[in-house]
Amino acid sequence: MMVQVIQQEAAAVYPEIVRHYRWLHRHPELSYREKETAAYITAFLDNEGIPYRSGIGGYGIMARVTGEKGSEAGQESLAATGKMQQAAGRCIAFVADMDALPVKEENEVEYRSQYDGVMHACGHDAQTAALMGCVKIVHSLRSHFSGTALFIFQPGEEQSPGGADLMLRDGLFRDYNPDFIVKQHAYIDLPAGMVGFQTGTIMASADEVHIRVKGQGGHGALPHELNDTVLAASQIVVAMQQLVSRRRNPFNPMVLSFGKFIANGATNVIPGEVILAGSMRCMQEEERRRMLQLIPQIAGSTANAYGCTSEVVLPEGYPSVFSDIKVTEEIRSRAITYLGGEKVSVFPQRMTADDFGFFSQRYPCCYYRFGVAEEKRKPGALHSATFLIDEKSLLTSAGLFAFITVFG
Repeated sequence: MMVQVIQQEAAAVYPEIVRHYRWLHRHPELSYREKETAAYITAFLDNEGIPYRSGIGGYGIMARVTGEKGSEAGQESLAATGKMQQAAGRCIAFVADMDALPVKEENEVEYRSQYDGVMHACGHDAQTAALMGCVKIVHSLRSHFSGTALFIFQPGEEQSPGGADLMLRDGLFRDYNPDFIVKQHAYIDLPAGMVGFQTGTIMASADEVHIRVKGQGGHGALPHELNDTVLAASQIVVAMQQLVSRRRNPFNPMVLSFGKFIANGATNVIPGEVILAGSMRCMQEEERRRMLQLIPQIAGSTANAYGCTSEVVLPEGYPSVFSDIKVTEEIRSRAITYLGGEKVSVFPQRMTADDFGFFSQRYPCCYYRFGVAEEKRKPGALHSATFLIDEKSLLTSAGLFAFITVFG
């Protein structure tokens, strides 16, 4: 059975995958600065003799393994071990992120980050290491399948404009048309060895909202002689919450939160300018577009009511992530075959975001999560200073990706 073949290959490569993971964890790089990471990956691909393109949308890399099943050598190899193969001519793409976060690591491990204030706090080091292991396994088993497998190492997932969009704009698939694209992400709510699936819109869009409120500042004891920018900005924050509660369709989940409010005045000084910054999350793209039109209108009219003006900047954000039902069910079925039904679970929809949405808006996609928690200890939260995976999860994540490619 091909299950045993992949499991044996994954077990053989596993120590190397762990080495990759620890190196990546020790050398984190922020979004769009993944130079050292990209060099490490391309050196690995060169050593394995695996073809690739680099410098796509920045530091993006796409490796390629072409199946050889159907050739004389491939038929001889399959005779002993393989009964299942991928459909002829099929093209499948896999995605892993490379960037880290501006977080100071607190884990006391030998391979902790060597860069102060930068850490792989979201598991992108695990994603990348697993994909490196997967491409090695698939390359060694290329006689067992036909078609093409693409392995995408993506920069800049954590920060707009999003590496996925940049890679697509830079001709990532100029020579290919993937039948479907798969991405996996670390998940602290499942133990290592398990995976979780969900279909439909599984993650929200993400748009930054930047508002600058301007007016005539002055002495706090003379409010009649100035325009109270602080009061105007406060009312804008309240009005934005009313936008969520009164202007959206209640059947479409949405969150609009402001985490930055800078009024650089004093106890008796009303500043001439206040800065607001927040994030909007939507699960429905049409609703998202409508809200992006309403935000400047509401900010402007609210500021005007207090004699102030507003400037609104809405950078292009990430679209929602959609897991195609047919593709996801196919991948889920493969996961059950490879891991066993007891190891395959579900995860809930979330208002967090991922720039994989750029892929899922254009191609059939599946986004699933792989458990990284130890049996007796839950890791620190994602994006926290104590996030750390159970390394046994790498065996599952690399092996399942390889099985998806070769199984058919």
